[in-house]
Amino acid sequence: MKMENDLGRDPIPRLVLRVALPSMLAQFVSVLYSIVDRMYIGNIPQVGKLALAGAGVCGPIVTMVGAFAFLVGIGGSPMMSIRMGSGDNEGARRILSNCFLLLCGLSVVLMGGAYLTRKPVLMMFGASEATLPFALRYYTVYLSGTLFALLATGLNQFIICQGYSQKGMKSVLLGAVLNIVLDPLFIFVFKMGVSGAAVATVLSQLASCIYVLHFLFGPTPPVRITFGGYDIRLMGRVIALGFTPFAIVVMDNLMFIGLNTLLQKYGGPAEGDLLIAAATVAQSFMLVVNMPMSGITGGTGSILGYNYGAGNPQRILQAQKWILGLCLIYTSLLTLAGQLIPGPFVSIFTSDPAVAQRAVSAIRICALGLIPLSIQFTVVDGFTGMGMMRYALPLSLCRKLIYFVPLFILPAHFGAMSIFYAEPISDFLAPMIGLAVYLWRIRYVIGMKPKDPD
Repeated sequence: MKMENDLGRDPIPRLVLRVALPSMLAQFVSVLYSIVDRMYIGNIPQVGKLALAGAGVCGPIVTMVGAFAFLVGIGGSPMMSIRMGSGDNEGARRILSNCFLLLCGLSVVLMGGAYLTRKPVLMMFGASEATLPFALRYYTVYLSGTLFALLATGLNQFIICQGYSQKGMKSVLLGAVLNIVLDPLFIFVFKMGVSGAAVATVLSQLASCIYVLHFLFGPTPPVRITFGGYDIRLMGRVIALGFTPFAIVVMDNLMFIGLNTLLQKYGGPAEGDLLIAAATVAQSFMLVVNMPMSGITGGTGSILGYNYGAGNPQRILQAQKWILGLCLIYTSLLTLAGQLIPGPFVSIFTSDPAVAQRAVSAIRICALGLIPLSIQFTVVDGFTGMGMMRYALPLSLCRKLIYFVPLFILPAHFGAMSIFYAEPISDFLAPMIGLAVYLWRIRYVIGMKPKDPD
């Protein structure tokens, strides 16, 4: 079967579009996992507001568990792209087999550890006595699907990096559509509430997992999953390379956890749960921004990694211009939506006027810095795609550190709602630093002889 995309020879504009758009759509559809859950949960009769706040507390923790899929998937796929670009398919096969074993092992350890610590962790990360029962029900069921979640998400990167971006999109689309269908069935028809939302998610992840495994064990891709050739040192290099996207996801979720904790603190008994429910809606909007944009910049990392391995610097530079252009178009549209029409988006999550009012304000604040965020994603994911962790990791952590300063300072002086301004402040300042570093180092980076990613 012919590859969907020839990463080394297809014209760059067409190649970027063919890789970026399916990856973007796949990530957009994957956002539906959490958005659909929250939409139905927020509309459960009588307890919707508390249930939505409980799911909001679970969201960052669940995503942190899923971050281990990025640790392996985005850690191993650039290495595999570089190997394929240099013609070493056998080396690429060893990378894939080691990553498959690593994902299986991590899922077992994570599921056991998370299950044993679930109650204190949820309380520490913002659950109140009123929302804890809902958070526990959702989180406990969700953990049973850890293996499916990690394999589906992590191995999907190894489909995309071989040029099969449409196959990668279909695996995510399968799970998301199934989740949309199953959510109302388990939540309302079977009257399982938040537990039903988690069951629907687990079954959807199982379907995506089966699709991905069927493809990567089958005859179609040039590099398939095989057994044997396991190497602890190779796994260590995968983890070292994947630490940047892993750290990004972990820090993003620490930001959400800090946000929830401070909203609970400064909102007090009267408004704490209400503000967390509003923040859950605003975070859902930011997922619509960040996940599809990471699909553009992360998915096209296969183009950068392949051509870095093949020694084609001009194709790298041309590709990055197109990648940035797509991101700017996307964030411009989402900025307009966030400022002009946040109300309809909020209305799908809640009919509570107090929650809706605060959620609309939070979305408008968060949308202020979306356009410069395009630069941050393009630069960081570009360096990651070429295995340049010494640039990607500090630039990513820089944005998180900038976020935490106003997060803790603003509410002490201006009240709980001012917490949301930490997002646009970091989204303006960090990309400016990233752009300066990129302009300073990119010519040197792409002129280097390809080697094992650092």
